[in-house]
Amino acid sequence: MSDNIELNAVLERPEGVARGPLCIIIHGFTGNLEEAHLAAVSDKMLENNIATLRVDMYGHGRSGGTFEHHNLFKWLNNGLDIIDYARKLDFVTDIYLCGHSQGGLLVMLLAAMERDRIKALIPLSPATMIPDGARNGNLLGMEFDPEKLPPFLPVWDDRKLDNNYIRVAQTIDVEKAIAAYNGKALIVIGEADATVDYRDAERVASKYADCKFVIIPGDTHCFDRHVDQMASAVEDFMLSII
Repeated sequence: MSDNIELNAVLERPEGVARGPLCIIIHGFTGNLEEAHLAAVSDKMLENNIATLRVDMYGHGRSGGTFEHHNLFKWLNNGLDIIDYARKLDFVTDIYLCGHSQGGLLVMLLAAMERDRIKALIPLSPATMIPDGARNGNLLGMEFDPEKLPPFLPVWDDRKLDNNYIRVAQTIDVEKAIAAYNGKALIVIGEADATVDYRDAERVASKYADCKFVIIPGDTHCFDRHVDQMASAVEDFMLSII
């Protein structure tokens, strides 16, 4: 439970490992914990004796709440509760954060807030353009007047989004979040990502104190073409720090 909303989650542990690290894995905007690229990350973690906790966030997948009323503040509260839950698991030694797209932005914000509790950070295709897009009136295919927001904004698949999503995003400072986290990080993005420009992701990576940056040639936002290469990049990074 998080803020009286039930969150759907899948906790998996490697066989024969009594104690060890755990990686929290968060999906993106309109996503869910069962997506192939998240399952690929989880499988690589388990192969290397790292437990995983994949979670459907507020208004997504099988969790409570509605999509149209979700926003990053609600997801941040979810994230803080998820980390608190993970810290209470008696088999967990260290906690890693991994998130895709909006989930990538989320884990960047969480790592800044929980920097004393997080061993490493793995944003995949992080949607760091969301705050600026919310302030500029052009975000995720939605165009709007950032000073005169309509009650709801149309999204794809006949979905709509409460304007509180934009109001919340307008307050978020990605630069401060990056500066607040000094631990190890890995950012992975597809060269052909049509949602997040790989050059923006590269600039974000360069601002972290200790960040490895990996581009998957010709790949998409969700690593549809070379998910194995993305998962291998995550594996190589994890093996370098565990």
